[in-house]
Amino acid sequence: MTKAPRSFAELVGYQPKPYHPDKEAHGTTVLSLEFDQGVVTFADRRATMGNMIMFDQAEKVFALDDRTVVAISGSFARSVEICRLLKHSFKYYRRMQFGEMSLEGKLQEISRALASNLGMAMEGIGVFLPIVAAYDPKADRFGVYFFDTAGARFQSGPFAAAGSGSTQIRGIFDYITKHKGAFNTRSLEDVLVDGLEMLQIAADLDSATGGIQKNEPIVRVLSREGNQPVSEKLLRTALTKLSQ
Repeated sequence: MTKAPRSFAELVGYQPKPYHPDKEAHGTTVLSLEFDQGVVTFADRRATMGNMIMFDQAEKVFALDDRTVVAISGSFARSVEICRLLKHSFKYYRRMQFGEMSLEGKLQEISRALASNLGMAMEGIGVFLPIVAAYDPKADRFGVYFFDTAGARFQSGPFAAAGSGSTQIRGIFDYITKHKGAFNTRSLEDVLVDGLEMLQIAADLDSATGGIQKNEPIVRVLSREGNQPVSEKLLRTALTKLSQ
């Protein structure tokens, strides 16, 4: 008797591809911040290989479905490959079960993908760390989650950051919260400026982060209506405030 596949990856016979550490491009700083109507996610555009800048138009923020947004840092090729697998996995579940996977199920799938990648991560190749912005329609609640290389999931509040520039800005989250109030009580316009400023600070202190000056960062907004890129007008207005 044929065993039914336990996941989309097993169904399609997915096997991780080998990577060579000297030829691996890496993404850099990403962050997510809750605001009063959802979550906004930021990413710079730079991909590096060692001390070389390989690409300044990298896409590091992906919508896995209408209610789940992931931002990637670390091995660029590896993380893009797994994000595509997760996106198809969520779609496969909807078609097979005639309903959307629960938030807990989605987060477990992401943890499983990271755990499956642990062997490569321990060898120092294919390492990537995502942050996830998600909306749970049953609880009517937004969440921001981050992970370690083994797939363990964490939630430390209405914000998260990952990538080589994240260590330089982690203390700023608490500073802003103390002086301006919790991110999830403030408007998108206010939080957008804070996120862009933190991305620029990360770029000033981390050579692998592209910042916001040469190329506009990727900014995606998740709300109860779904997710989409932030409007160009709103982004331009926030960038203008920072330049004043």
